Amino acid sequence: MLLSCRAMKIIHKLFRTPAALRGLVQAAFTLFCLYVGWTFFWFVSWARGASPDFVPRPPAVEAFLPISALMGLKRLVMTGQWDPVHPAGLAILVAALVMSWLFRKGFCAYVCPVGFISGLLEKLGRRIGLARTPPRWLAVPLHGLKYLLLGFFLYTTFFGMSLFAAERFMRSSYNITADARMLDFFLHPSAAALTVLGALLVLCIVWRNFWCRFLCPYGALLGLAAFFSPLGVRRDPATCVDCGRCSQACPMGIPVHERISVGSPECIGCAECVGACPVPDCLNVSAGRRRLPFWIVVAGCVAVLLGVWIVARVTGHWDAAMPQDMLRRMYSMPAAGF
Repeated sequence: MLLSCRAMKIIHKLFRTPAALRGLVQAAFTLFCLYVGWTFFWFVSWARGASPDFVPRPPAVEAFLPISALMGLKRLVMTGQWDPVHPAGLAILVAALVMSWLFRKGFCAYVCPVGFISGLLEKLGRRIGLARTPPRWLAVPLHGLKYLLLGFFLYTTFFGMSLFAAERFMRSSYNITADARMLDFFLHPSAAALTVLGALLVLCIVWRNFWCRFLCPYGALLGLAAFFSPLGVRRDPATCVDCGRCSQACPMGIPVHERISVGSPECIGCAECVGACPVPDCLNVSAGRRRLPFWIVVAGCVAVLLGVWIVARVTGHWDAAMPQDMLRRMYSMPAAGF
């Protein structure tokens, strides 16, 4: 009974604030991604003959192939046909877009493991006294970098490549084994890659959430979808004491205390500003004028992700339909320098 009471207190504490709930859900998804990566490592080892034990390829690894998913989205829009090569990657992209449309950039706030790592680096920077917030005159043009990157990828994918060329690329051995190449990149990074990754780590420590705020084109795409979201954070100027704690808590650096309604495409719906506000009901997650509990975003995002996964599994749009012998032959090619 005593253990049960303690467990209830711990659960209550974890779900009491937006920051605690966000950290818990982010950690859970990050652990899941690590499990997927570990399983995929053993699948590739089997495919390349380094391990005798067969391990099924986890379809969720395709979440880390955004370019292939964009190709699949183009094919879906133009032909109405689902990508048969990386179907799970397209399903996850569709889920992320639906999440953003309904619940702002909840994918960035709760699902993306890069956001979780970026948040940990930010906390490290604060603890050692290095974390800084770039001035607004610099932050505004920096925000444009990820939209420039997104524009490049969208133009290349949707306009710079014909449907015929896109389908040839999608069915090529290069695209089929793109996840194995990604694994090789992280297992055997070059000196240039280590230098870039090291610089990004330092920048995320010094400037809070540097990658997510200024460089991530995936986040920029979700931000465009979130621009049409009915959800947002509303501030009551009559009760606001202008303490600025909401703006300090915002991981995306939005000046929440200066706005009545936060509908920025940069808002990830984490509600940490709501949790930081010392005045009850001054800040609220809202849909129009209707106030909603802060946990509605994470609950909605998880529901959308699970719903899309179930539909994809039931309709055969989750697992790639490829014979094991062909799959093994294709995945053995990167090891041979294909």
